[in-house]
Order: sequence, then structure tokens, then C-alpha cells
Amino acid sequence: MTSAPLAAVTGAEGFIGSHLTEALVASGHRVRAMAQYNSFSSYGWLETLPQDVLDQVEIVLGDVRDPGSVRALAEGADAVYHLAALIAIPYSYRAPHSYVDTNVTGTLNVLEAVRALGTPRLVHTSTSETYGTAQTVPITEDHPVNTQSPYAASKAGGDRLADSYHTSFGTPVVTLRPFNTFGPRQSMRAVIPTVIGQVAAGQHTITLGDLRPTRDFTYVTDTAAAFLAVGTAPAEAVVGRTLNAGTGGEISIGDLVGLIGKVMDTDLDIREDGQRIRPADSEVMRLVADSTRLHEATGWAPVLDLEQGLARTVEFFRDPANLARYKTGIYNI
Repeated sequence: MTSAPLAAVTGAEGFIGSHLTEALVASGHRVRAMAQYNSFSSYGWLETLPQDVLDQVEIVLGDVRDPGSVRALAEGADAVYHLAALIAIPYSYRAPHSYVDTNVTGTLNVLEAVRALGTPRLVHTSTSETYGTAQTVPITEDHPVNTQSPYAASKAGGDRLADSYHTSFGTPVVTLRPFNTFGPRQSMRAVIPTVIGQVAAGQHTITLGDLRPTRDFTYVTDTAAAFLAVGTAPAEAVVGRTLNAGTGGEISIGDLVGLIGKVMDTDLDIREDGQRIRPADSEVMRLVADSTRLHEATGWAPVLDLEQGLARTVEFFRDPANLARYKTGIYNI
């Protein structure tokens, strides 16, 4: 009898990582999930997964900044999904060294472990922020890289390392570049949970930053499916490539707020908060994906549209137990 394939996931305790863990288990994988070491022994969002899912998950505490932690995680894995990262753009203005340590050095540690162990597949996570404001639309993988924040620069550094390990050592890495993912469990540092969370907490005056930028929003289960697609596709279809994952649609933040109000059946009063606005040259004004190459390589396509995904996200935040995990009354940097 053949045992189920083993997938190792960094950043498994987080928003996308916890959904990917569920998707991997649903597809028949065993999962070794790394949550960042902390003195509370907290497993983050993994603690909320159903028991039948957790029965197939080995949770380990570690840190991608530590090579030993990463090597132990990857030992014996059929594939490594590298999602661990510092993600908040505003905090990257304050603590850029931390972003390099986690997003660049952490990625180097993952690459070294996969190279040393001969792991058959590494899925590395990029971000649409590496493109900067769209120069041509929709954005294909050939679009120039233009990093407009320390966060974006650190992610681009990890991407370049992944590319170099493939060309230098034949490391079987594929880079997935999701555009803006949203859904249950997302940090309040992102715009959709910021708005929904404030409304669910009984607020009708919503404080936000710039309402003009446009984004391409993908529901989290569709993003998780994209990770699974590139992690299991034939090597010749994906290895050595960077592939966008997005819907191909875009909406301004202002219009997005209006749509959330519609879904929540609430009239919203929007107030601009100066501390939430990025430096002028750092704001990415437009992002919209061309995911043709991902679709052609794997068959992936998003299932849920924006309004359907928002309805599911609202349902999550309206559950008092879920809402209690968030601090809706402050600016979460």
C-alpha cells in the first residue's frame, strides 16, 4: 500500500497557509505544517481547523530564519510549499531588516534545504506587489519588476534567489505570484477584513487610506487551489517558471467598499485616515492579473467571483467567535 504524499508547508498557521493545509489534506496529502515558534505554543489559524483535517497534519514550531528548522521540516517531503513571510507593507517602512531576514534569508534557507535533500518540488510564494503600479494591463509575467516598498523588494529578492537556484543547481522550484487574496482568516491589515470587521463590530463610519488604487481580488480557496495546482502539475509544465494567479478583474478600493456595503446591507460613511496612506511614490495604483500561463500549464481558474467571496467572508466575520480574534477598533499596522 502506497502512503499518502507528504507536503511540508511554511507559514501554515497563517491566512493562506491554513487554507492550503486544508486543501492539501482534502486532496489526499499528509501535511507537515510549520508555525512560527512562540512562547504561547500557538498554532495560529491551524487551531481552528476541523479535527478530521488535523488528524492528517503534523504541526511543528520553527522559524524559516533558522536553517535547522527548515531542514527538519523538509526532511522526507514530496513537496515543500513556502508561504512564510512578513507581509504588512506599512510595517516594512518601519522594520525593513526584519523583512530581509524573513523574506530573503528565510527563502534562502528553504532553497538550501530543498537542494540538500533532493526534494522533488518547491513552490515558492511571490506577490503581485513586485510588479509595482501596472505599466501595461493586464499584467503578464513579462511585466517589469518595480518594487515600490521594502516589503515588495524583499519578496523580489526571494524570487530572484529561487530563479537562481533553478538555473544554477537545477532546484525544482516553481514560483506562484498571487494577486490580492481575501477571505476568512485574513489579517485585519488588509482592506477587505478592515472594512468587514469594522461593520461587523457595529461601526458605520469606516476609516481607510487611499480609495483610488485598483486591485484584482481572488478568494482564498481559489488561491489555495492555485498552489496545489503548481505543486502537483507535471514538472515540465511548471518547474523553473513564475506564474500569476488572479481573476483578471479589477475594482477600486472605493467601489469595493460600496460592494461590501451592498453585501452587508449597510450604508457606509467613509473617512480618510492619513496614517493609512502610503508614501506617494510607494503606493501601487493598479494591479490586474493575466493568469493565462497558469491556466494553460495546470488548468487552474478561479471558481468564485468577488461578490460570492465577499458573502462568505462576511459570514465568517459575523460569527462572534471569529470577530473576537480581531482588533477592529485600531489601525492594525
